Amino acid sequence: MSPTVHHEGPYAFRFYSADQGEPPHIHVQRDRDSAKFWLTPVRLVGNWGFAPHELRKIHRLVEANQEKLLEAWDDYFGS
Repeated sequence: MSPTVHHEGPYAFRFYSADQGEPPHIHVQRDRDSAKFWLTPVRLVGNWGFAPHELRKIHRLVEANQEKLLEAWDDYFGS
């Protein structure tokens, strides 16, 4: 299961139920490209297809929505 917790432009922000044992993070997807960011602090930990300029844009979006994304993580995983 992968709940989508935020949409912005072409990007879907989601996490996966199997992610519970990891630190809070978010997967960002657009078409077939995806990236994974830790949320505290916001840091890129994986990229599968995004160009560097787009990763910078996504990083700013994750930072701007960090509080909302952390709340969604806590609501879903009960942290």
